[in-house]
Amino acid sequence: MIKIKIADNYFKRLIGLMFKRDINYGLLIVLKYGSSIHTCFMLFTIDVYFLDENKIVFDKVTLKPWKYYKASKKARYVLEVKENSIDLNIGDRLDF
Repeated sequence: MIKIKIADNYFKRLIGLMFKRDINYGLLIVLKYGSSIHTCFMLFTIDVYFLDENKIVFDKVTLKPWKYYKASKKARYVLEVKENSIDLNIGDRLDF
């Protein structure tokens, strides 16, 4: 289990994990538009899990700082965590 912070408004989604030196939690981003993310201004590598409206993981990627990624389909949620901090697989369902 991992502590989760929720980014459910414009400002929280805008800032995300930028400028953080390290984290011991996951950031759950509630999306309104699109399914792309970037790691500009990030200081460490993250694992990113894209979830559908049923909270099922359908895409997973590891991103170093200053990268861009667009999911294979529209996501409702994005979970960002420090690289290798949790073990989720495509098809897993989250409960939050």
